[in-house]
This record gives sequence, C-alpha cells and structure tokens, in this order.
Amino acid sequence: ASLLIGIVNGLLVAVPATLLELRARRIGWMRALRRLPFLVYLLAKTAILTLLIVLAVLAARVAAALVSTTAQENFTERLGIVIAFSFGATLIMLTVFEIGALLGFTTLRDVFTGRYVRPREERRLFVLLDLTGSTGLAERLGAPRFHALLADFFRDISDAALDGRGHIHKYVGDEAILTWEWSRGIADGNALGVPFAARARIADRADHYRRIYGVVPELRAAIHGGVVVAGEIGDVRREIAYVGDPLNVAARLLDAARTVEGGVIVSREVLDAAPVPAGLAAIAMPALELRGRAAPLAVAALVPR
Repeated sequence: ASLLIGIVNGLLVAVPATLLELRARRIGWMRALRRLPFLVYLLAKTAILTLLIVLAVLAARVAAALVSTTAQENFTERLGIVIAFSFGATLIMLTVFEIGALLGFTTLRDVFTGRYVRPREERRLFVLLDLTGSTGLAERLGAPRFHALLADFFRDISDAALDGRGHIHKYVGDEAILTWEWSRGIADGNALGVPFAARARIADRADHYRRIYGVVPELRAAIHGGVVVAGEIGDVRREIAYVGDPLNVAARLLDAARTVEGGVIVSREVLDAAPVPAGLAAIAMPALELRGRAAPLAVAALVPR
C-alpha cells in the first residue's frame, strides 16, 4: 500500500511539473514571468510548482485513506518530509532547466558528456536568420526598445526552431544561428521550413509588435551545410564552436539573401538531400560567385507556393 501511494504521489508531482516546465516557454503568462529578474522568476515558478506538489500530496492523502487507515496515518506523519523533499527537488530541477536554457540543452548535454573535449568533424546543417532593416529600426526605436524587439523576435525564432527539431547555436547581434545534425536537419525538410514557421509565428503576433514597437519585424534566411570541426572552446566560459567552410558560406548566402525574392536562399547541396516541405517551392537561381571559393555555388530561392 505504501509503495502504491508513493508511486501515485510521485506521478502526480512529476508529470504536471515536467509538462509545465517543458511547455513554459510556449505559455503566454509563463513567458511574461520569464521577463522578470531571474531570482523573482525562479521563486515564482517554484511557488507554482509547490502548489502542484501540495495538491498532489492532498490527492495522495485521499488515496491513502481509501487504501487503509494505517497507510493514512503513516502518510500524515511523513507529510512535512514529503513537502520539504519535493520543494528541494523542485528547486534543483528548475536550476538545471534554467542552466540548460542559458547554455542550450544540447550544449549542456555535450559539455557534461565530454563529446567535444577533443575537436571532431561532423556533418551539420545550418540556418542563419537575421532581422531585416535592423539598423533603421535601432535608430527609430532607440537602443532599449530595439533590444526588447530583438528579444521578442528571437523568441518567435526559437519556437520555430524547436518545432523543427533544431538547436539554437547562438545569437550574434541581430542574427540567430540554428544548427542540426545533418540527417535530422534534412529529414522531412525540417530545417527548410523553419524560416517560414518563424514568419508565421511573427504574423500571428503582428498586433503585439505593432502595439509595442509600431512595426512587424521581417527576416531573411540562408540555409547551407557540410562538414565542420566542432569542439569546446573557452575556460572561464565554455561553449561549443563550429569552424569550417559551410558556416562561412552560409554567412555569405545570408548577405546574398538581401536581393533574393522572398529573402530565403538555400544551397543546391542541401536541396539535393532534403525534400522541400509542402507549401514551399524552390526556384533555381544563377550560381553565386562567393569570395574565397574557386567554383560558383549553385543556389535556389525558397518561396511559398
């Protein structure tokens, strides 16, 4: 009986808490909490999860009463211990999740496992996205409001990347660098659809952008991939760095996207490997002469059908 009650109690605590944590960045009021100072945010989330724990404890107490009087008495005696232990476990869980959010969960995993202690070659796919007209927006909005716009913009990109099973490698100024293991990125055209998914999310929140900033942001994107060297760099602050021609080419493609219809450009190498998602079409373009490359690069524009 005690084992059954323990299992029920654990599930009632763990399932809602895990679901809340995994979905927190998609829930409007939870995203609003995220903008609070970190300590306030952590305490607020801990309070919410503690409430779930208390409700779970009460539900388990009801279950104990149904099983036996003895089980109920034992459970009541341990109630304080259960709540204290659950509260401590919640704080630890939230701390781990927040460290993962800061570093990136993939980066956190790779640092813990030592995957990139020694540099290694990998075939990866990259999607670079940046904010169109960022210089003019910064001048018009001023630095604080422009920073807030960037934060909103990157949240929408992050949601689209997660839906496309991508990893947010880093933010550089007004640019986001997303990456996939090659096989995962080309599967079902996951990576190819991300720029358009991000645009759809921004369009869904167009009223928010107009109300707060007076403008709806636009983006352009470049998609390319190939073999890079991946490894840990830094000591005081450690991160995973990717070095190689594919990233350099992707950066130059992003510059070229300024003049491309629809603002999304993809290399032929990626197109030959990945299916074009439903609702999109690839329009062949003249090969691009890129600085540092001997041969022209075959590319195409991705546009909605």
